[in-house]
Amino acid sequence: MSRPAPDQRTVPGEEPTELRRVMGPKLLLLFIVGDILGTGVYALTGQVAAEVGGAAWAPFLVAFLVALVTAFSYLELVTKYPHAAGAALYTHKAFGIHLFTFMVCFTVMCSGITSASTASRAFAENLALGFGLDKQNATLIIVVALLFMASVAAINLRGVGESVRTNIFLTLVELSGLLLVILVGFYAMFADRVDFSRTVVFDSPGDKSAFFAVTAATSLAFFAMVGFEDSVNMAEETHDPVRNFPRMMIAGIGITGLIYVLIAIFAVAIVPVGELAAAESTPLVLVVERAAPGIPAADVLPFVSMFAVANSALINMLMASRLLYGMAKQNVLPSFLGKVGPTRRTPWAAILCTTAIAFGLIWFVSRDPENSVVSALGGTTALLLLAVFAIVNVCVLVLRRDRIERSHFRAPTVLPIIGAISCAFFVGPWTGRAVIQYEIAAWLLGIGLALGILTWLTNRLVGQRTRISDPRSIGDPGDAEGGTG
Repeated sequence: MSRPAPDQRTVPGEEPTELRRVMGPKLLLLFIVGDILGTGVYALTGQVAAEVGGAAWAPFLVAFLVALVTAFSYLELVTKYPHAAGAALYTHKAFGIHLFTFMVCFTVMCSGITSASTASRAFAENLALGFGLDKQNATLIIVVALLFMASVAAINLRGVGESVRTNIFLTLVELSGLLLVILVGFYAMFADRVDFSRTVVFDSPGDKSAFFAVTAATSLAFFAMVGFEDSVNMAEETHDPVRNFPRMMIAGIGITGLIYVLIAIFAVAIVPVGELAAAESTPLVLVVERAAPGIPAADVLPFVSMFAVANSALINMLMASRLLYGMAKQNVLPSFLGKVGPTRRTPWAAILCTTAIAFGLIWFVSRDPENSVVSALGGTTALLLLAVFAIVNVCVLVLRRDRIERSHFRAPTVLPIIGAISCAFFVGPWTGRAVIQYEIAAWLLGIGLALGILTWLTNRLVGQRTRISDPRSIGDPGDAEGGTG
């Protein structure tokens, strides 16, 4: 497939690129905000409150701070190496170990699948609530979730040409739902339907101390803050990324962090924690119902939530399938996963494979009624990405030895150190993570490692070499029409 002609509008020190630089600071900000908003806050507010009681805002605040520190590391790397591929590129430049680069890339891919699987459950419960069905019917919810994932696969197979303007529209719809909750919260405040005294009450399950209750909840709340790291893949399509990325990424994380904290405060002030946690994937709908009874806003929010999580799932499955396709084209995964359809030119084998994994995850978690599907899969997404973020923070320090002539953003040295330690801390079992999150992560990474080793052995037998010489080409949307570019 031919690539677009280079954009000639450059600024001094800006690296040349084959891609067209179409994103200014405003579009970049909306892209970052839209990437962070989505399934997390719509589905997990109740689960976070179940861990800490009324102080549900605290885990979101801690997650915001950890994300912000890590964002500084991403800013140094994206302005130093303004290319797509993100964590895989930084890992390869820092360590140059093919297997390590592959596992980082595969981890990012798995996080996309677990995120989309979380969204499928949230979509199913919001659909049931929106159409007046029984959302306690486990069979119905599983069937709807699987049908939803099948629909995402069908769209993916057909080919989706996403544009920045489409992303803006989707972002505004997602944002409207969250702003609706905040506005209704203020309405309830003036109508004397809130109890802010609940927001300072820690009430953790079992005998957890406040510290470990917050860390357990933060390990889950972090799922709501991920997404900002995806924006680094737009570096080659952004005007003056060295200047624009630092301002817009920090602003985007700040905006979403403020929205999340406000929503968490209003949620527990309006609805008792026990009821909020029992709402599973639809806590914000319950908040709006209690805050403004009789107002049709509560009837609209399930559909806005469906739209938000559907968009999140589609973007994540697009990303996951393209990464899998790209790794197959690099000869680090079986070559059949790199097959492209003759008509639509979409990577059908990778799409079917990632969808099958998502199906397996939904069934695996749903088979035990004691499991919270959203908590298990959302927590696994955060677990996988926190591990990647810890590595990225280390990469910043390692790559300080690679000096470049061009100016770029430089994070204060203490921040990547704090980022690496804090991200590694939240990966560990001492945070109170559910065991099932580690089980899911282990199975996914074990599958990736087994496939990688099998492919390596096969390549050795046939005399073919792996080709992770340039991680920028992994999952490059230009490799197949209908990609994410």
